[in-house]
Amino acid sequence: MTLIDSRPGIREAYRALTAKTGVFVDADLAVSRLGPPLRDELRHWFPAEDVEEMVTTYRALYPDHAITPSVPTAGAVDALAAVRAAGLRVVVVTSKLGRLARLHLDHLGMRADELAGDLFAEGKASALVEHGVRWYVGDHRADMVAARTAGVPGIGVVTGPCSADDLRAAGASYVLSDLTGFPALLNEIAVGSGPSAG
Repeated sequence: MTLIDSRPGIREAYRALTAKTGVFVDADLAVSRLGPPLRDELRHWFPAEDVEEMVTTYRALYPDHAITPSVPTAGAVDALAAVRAAGLRVVVVTSKLGRLARLHLDHLGMRADELAGDLFAEGKASALVEHGVRWYVGDHRADMVAARTAGVPGIGVVTGPCSADDLRAAGASYVLSDLTGFPALLNEIAVGSGPSAG
């Protein structure tokens, strides 16, 4: 939930999964702990032998239920504009499956120069390095781990399940309450930088 508040849509997708399978998934609880891979959440509700099938089922339901209700987080649109105004690229690295993340971005008119999906924690670091990312903005402890592993400053936003203290403890170099403060921070930390990935 760094750029997009997907909780309303994910809540609907979990409700659809309950309706389809007859297995109750507490959608409100599930969306309170977003960040880790989908499989981690589904293991709370389904036997281990059914998890892969449920991943496939959930992802099939996702486009029809999760995209339309989701909205940009506070300041996200202006944050992306600030990145472009600074001559930098927008690189989205997410634990969400890439094609589903792309549906969200397209629906909300958010353009990413690069998109890498289905990655978590240290797994995100390879994409950050590959795309020459200079700062990584995220809302989860694991995002700060990714930034640290990639050797770049992590910018934490308290719009997900992790507190400011959690993000700092995980290595965040900066912590914002939301993205409304990002343009000013970017202006401060990008002074003297030329065009490159951000």
